[in-house]
Amino acid sequence: MDEAQIHKRLEALRTEHRDLDSAIEALRALGSSDQLQIARLKKRKLMLKDEITALENQLIPDIIA
Repeated sequence: MDEAQIHKRLEALRTEHRDLDSAIEALRALGSSDQLQIARLKKRKLMLKDEITALENQLIPDIIA
């Protein structure tokens, strides 16, 4: 992936991450007792965060100290 593709992918992942956060909060606000659904959303959110971190690390140049 080149840098432009990484930035585009990061933007999409960040948007999905925010959407999941909103969905989790909405389920909580409704008093949803579907804890399995909330757990699945949280797991997906964590996976997205890991992918975001990995892509951000690719953008940081390797510097030999």
